[in-house]
Amino acid sequence: MIQQQLFGQPQTELTSDDYYTPKWVFDTLDLEFDLDVASPPGGPPFVPCERYFTKEDDGLAQDWFGRVWMNPPFSKTQPWIERFLEHGNGIALIPSSNGAWFDMLWQSEAALTIGPKKFDFVNGSGHGIPRRIHFAALGDENVAAISRLGIIR
Repeated sequence: MIQQQLFGQPQTELTSDDYYTPKWVFDTLDLEFDLDVASPPGGPPFVPCERYFTKEDDGLAQDWFGRVWMNPPFSKTQPWIERFLEHGNGIALIPSSNGAWFDMLWQSEAALTIGPKKFDFVNGSGHGIPRRIHFAALGDENVAAISRLGIIR
């Protein structure tokens, strides 16, 4: 299901949702992605992917294809999780949460790292920002890859 565009204007400055996944995560996963569905302005700094959607593109309003990487906006995670589950092929980095969307993910067929793991994101200025996160995966090769990042259920 492709939903209506969420954002009316292009992003011109960094927001509280602009935290980048460090390069070591992708080195550990050792996978190539077809699409980063929620990339920062200017493209993904470390994600090994063929294509990407920024806030201006509005990844929720686009067709997803192939293996996706998703580090969604943590301020509005639920529609991204719904779309990720519907797509069925990829890896998502998500915040630890008690929200209904996390329960929906937990009840799904997605593999999840248990923990949560404390994780230092990189912001636009290159500084680390600690958060508690999980990785979710759909697809056998993707599940095997996140097992290198932690224990999965």
